[in-house]
Amino acid sequence: MTAAFSLPVTASSALAAPTADDPPPGSVTLLPPLPVRLGDDAPCTQASDKTAASSSWMRQVLGLPKAQQLTKGAGTTVAVIDTGVADQVPSLAGRVTATKGAGRDCVGHGTFAAGIIAGARIEGSAVMGIAPEAEILAIQGTDDRGVPSAQKIAKGIRTAADRGVDVIYVGHALNGGRAELIAAVTYAAARDALVVAPAAPDVVPPEGKGLDGEQPTGPYWPAAAPGALAAVDFGPNGLRQRNAPPAYKPDLAAPGSAMVSVGPSGTGHYIGSGASLAAACVAGAAALVRARYPEVSAEELRRRLIDAAYPTDTPRLDPFAAMSLVRGRGADRASAPAAHYPPPARTAHVTQALAVAGAALGLVLLIAAAAVVIPRGRARGWLPPGTQHRGTSQRS
Repeated sequence: MTAAFSLPVTASSALAAPTADDPPPGSVTLLPPLPVRLGDDAPCTQASDKTAASSSWMRQVLGLPKAQQLTKGAGTTVAVIDTGVADQVPSLAGRVTATKGAGRDCVGHGTFAAGIIAGARIEGSAVMGIAPEAEILAIQGTDDRGVPSAQKIAKGIRTAADRGVDVIYVGHALNGGRAELIAAVTYAAARDALVVAPAAPDVVPPEGKGLDGEQPTGPYWPAAAPGALAAVDFGPNGLRQRNAPPAYKPDLAAPGSAMVSVGPSGTGHYIGSGASLAAACVAGAAALVRARYPEVSAEELRRRLIDAAYPTDTPRLDPFAAMSLVRGRGADRASAPAAHYPPPARTAHVTQALAVAGAALGLVLLIAAAAVVIPRGRARGWLPPGTQHRGTSQRS
């Protein structure tokens, strides 16, 4: 079985997850690792018996307490094209619509990603997704072992676009399928759906080979397609895993290591890592922005997420900034208003200062007028203009 590189966290504190360079203490309770693929004879992923009681570290890094005060994604739909999404998982129940066969998830990766995107908080745990009121459309882009195909993913993108979703999440990076995946992304863009995908594979298979036997150097599809949004991961220490495959031209970086989310059944949690989980974060953030500004086009949504990101070598996702960004001018400004906050009240001393300044200006103008009028009045003996002064006579 090929598994995602994963970092252990305590069952009580996902926020305190150690980095790859810091082994956990012996007293740490480990969450089970999330598999990316299953071997030919491996059983389906079972429910986890461990629960993370505290929220994930991504919550603070992405500023979700602030962002979710503006919206939680209600009214938006995110398509998850992956191993399927288990529609009975409590944190997603009632918000998953599955296409044929996609309501069952033997591997668990699609359900894990859907939990990051839209998982709701359940009793006994603070783990919650980025857009916990968004809807999920589950579409299978792999076989039941988790092996993706360009044909299935391209078809899934088109199906999602035809269903009118707002955001399309693809959970895999492919070396092949360039032409059909570019065409699928173009098709989605024409129907106003933003495709978000990983800019690198999650794992390096044995012997260091890529997903189709080549060295994993990219480009990867559909992330590299024009109009798609390519995501790469970082961990709690701000760095990628040391053995992570190199990313190909990522647009955004987002949390993707030591991620905590739900599995394909039950209420327990798993831990996983990879660029696919960073893409899930970006897809969730896109749902938040689209919920707040439903009139924003898919291309504008893509630009807004990139432009509002924290400036580093690869800009880092900032959902709150993306919802607060005012674009350049004209129609952009009108269609994307910033978050509004009440202006500070004017203090008494400012009001007094303005009154004094106004009075002083009036006095200056009065003095200037007097300097002109008084000498002229004296010269005429204070008579109206055109009147002769007493004691003089007209000349004949």
